[in-house]
Amino acid sequence: MDFILPELGEGIEEATVSFWMCEKGDKVNKDDDVIEMLTDKATFNVPAPVSGVLKDILVKEGDVVKVGQKIAEIGE
Repeated sequence: MDFILPELGEGIEEATVSFWMCEKGDKVNKDDDVIEMLTDKATFNVPAPVSGVLKDILVKEGDVVKVGQKIAEIGE
């Protein structure tokens, strides 16, 4: 499943990856925080949309990501 950066708040269109709380290959549970994102207004923890294994991380710390952009892949 594609892990897409969700809406973070009204008017926020992009955010910077602060850090990943897990690594490729780690098991994640739905609603567990897996990535921290920074904007000019706030810091957000983004939860996993589903349970599974973090198969691939597509953005690295320091990358600027747009809302709706695929940031990772979660599989079985």
